[in-house]
Amino acid sequence: MLIEILPLLMFLLVCLCLMMGYNVAFTLAGTALTCAGIGILTGHFDANLLRAMPDRIFGTMNNYTLIAVPLFVLMGVMLERSQLAEELLNNMSRLCGRMPAGMGISVVLVGMLLAACTGIVGATVVTMGLMSLPAMLKRGYSPELATGTICATGTLGQIIPPSIALVLLGDVLSSAYQQAQLKMGIFNPQPVSVGDLFVGAIVPGFLLVVLYILYLLFMSMRHPDQAPSGQAEEEVTVSTRDLLVSLFPPVLLIILVLGSIISGAATPTEAAGVGALGATLLAWQKRQLNRQKLSEIARSTTEITAMVFTILLGASIFSLVFRGFGGEEMITDFFNTLPGGVLSATLIVMLVIFLLGFILDFIEITFVVVPIVGPVLLAMGLDPVWLGIMIALNLQTSFLTPPFGFALFYLRGVAPDNVPTSAIYRGVVPFIVLQLALMLCLALWPQLVTWLPGHMHS
Repeated sequence: MLIEILPLLMFLLVCLCLMMGYNVAFTLAGTALTCAGIGILTGHFDANLLRAMPDRIFGTMNNYTLIAVPLFVLMGVMLERSQLAEELLNNMSRLCGRMPAGMGISVVLVGMLLAACTGIVGATVVTMGLMSLPAMLKRGYSPELATGTICATGTLGQIIPPSIALVLLGDVLSSAYQQAQLKMGIFNPQPVSVGDLFVGAIVPGFLLVVLYILYLLFMSMRHPDQAPSGQAEEEVTVSTRDLLVSLFPPVLLIILVLGSIISGAATPTEAAGVGALGATLLAWQKRQLNRQKLSEIARSTTEITAMVFTILLGASIFSLVFRGFGGEEMITDFFNTLPGGVLSATLIVMLVIFLLGFILDFIEITFVVVPIVGPVLLAMGLDPVWLGIMIALNLQTSFLTPPFGFALFYLRGVAPDNVPTSAIYRGVVPFIVLQLALMLCLALWPQLVTWLPGHMHS
């Protein structure tokens, strides 16, 4: 009986070890190998399955799509250190200052551009927190609205392309979709690419930014004391030239990266190379490149990339052992016996991913959970692009949700001591509601996600 539920116990053991503070990658691999050893000793696991590990590791390191990860990381770190975002925020806030909730709107717009440039949630939240939180509090914004706006804007890096989360999800879902089609007897499977997810994320990402801005405008009209407009004497007129000089480079870089992918002129990996080179040229043009800073950028890029691939290798071992114990068949049987069919299965998977988002980063969830549940859901008829965007939005919401949301921890680390943690928790609640409302809209009208990719292929 214990062996039959060992796949579920593997998940519980991983969560327990992570809560005890152990390293994610080695927890995944260690748990899997320990359970495999128990299975071999009891005769419930075929040791020959472990011989597939070298091929899986080589396949991971030889995956052309995943080369985009270090290049997008380099692009993001380079732009973060070039102080381009700080200049853009200053000019945008002066331009929007006299509008209702002008400072908040400028934070959302700059955060959107920064999210598109970096694609790293932690970097965006910390950067926006250091630059804009003191200014918003000085302008008279309530701590709740200021911190909520910054946290919500920082997590846009999950959904706005070119997002590293979408790169990883696209690679995993591509493999899952092929498995699902083979199970359905389709021996000429249709591909799904990272570019498809990028295109599918454009409309939801834009809608989310619009919802944030509308909420800020509502708060400014309903509670002007919490979201004040800028006072005339505080404003300094920003020239069109200054705004264009700060706005043009990042927008041009985003257009080059996304445009080359959407038009088919470049693969995501090639576009990531363009983005990394463009970010380096921007930093050089702003005279922000010296030997020490270049060394810091290279070190940070290497550390993040090594973390991603180490977790991926640990997750590969975990998923191999999980399948060896029949875990995938167990999940398939469970979903097929659920009342409500694909709707119930999707709701349960989304709830599990949401809860796991409290203790796992999107990288672990993408590499551990999605390969297991993805083929099952896709075989039940879900669109892979829609599923990928829903998972990304779900994780984005999880990262905002108290008390364990990662974005809350990032902002707490850089927020002034006079801003209580409870204010941060209260501030993100309206934005969580907005994200849940968007997910409901995408569930009711999946064409919001699928229309644009389908139109690009037609």
